[in-house]
Amino acid sequence: MEKKKLLLHACCAPCSSYVLEYLEEQYDITVFYYNPNITEKEEYIKRVNEINRFVSEAPFAANVKIIEGEYEPYMFFEISKGLENEPERGKRCYKCYELRMDKTARFAKEKCYDVFTTTLSISPHKNAKWLNEIGMRLSEKYQVPYLYSDFKKKNGYTRSIQLSKEYNLYRQDYCGCVFSKEESLKRKNASETKNLK
Repeated sequence: MEKKKLLLHACCAPCSSYVLEYLEEQYDITVFYYNPNITEKEEYIKRVNEINRFVSEAPFAANVKIIEGEYEPYMFFEISKGLENEPERGKRCYKCYELRMDKTARFAKEKCYDVFTTTLSISPHKNAKWLNEIGMRLSEKYQVPYLYSDFKKKNGYTRSIQLSKEYNLYRQDYCGCVFSKEESLKRKNASETKNLK
């Protein structure tokens, strides 16, 4: 029986690792790397290179294809206007999920994929309820089925950490945008200050 064609939005190699392992038997997967939220071009390239390396090395990803979307950081800053001071996991993050998933759903429609989803729900820092809500709405908008998911469940997140170690994947400590990087640095500084006391 022919597998359904899945367009999988991916943010990075670590988040993709378990999701690809979990879904590859059921779907003919194309990874769609579209992440305008990654502010620094160097970081963007590092992450896309890492996902390409992982797919080329992992036996279960042998048939996975990768499409790199355009690098459009101005799109992220456009949707962030007025939300610059929002905390992580707030309204700005919702708009960011929406931006990336809308591009994925639209591409899935244009290229006749059977279904689309995102790796984002594997992260304990991402709101799966929001992601699925956006996915279902976009499914109606573009008339492409959405694969409802919360990949962190059933030890998915734990397995992604194991696979990251196994393949020596680069694991970033922030989402990618300038705002999450600032918050990450604040946490580090607070932790270092605490340890000095």
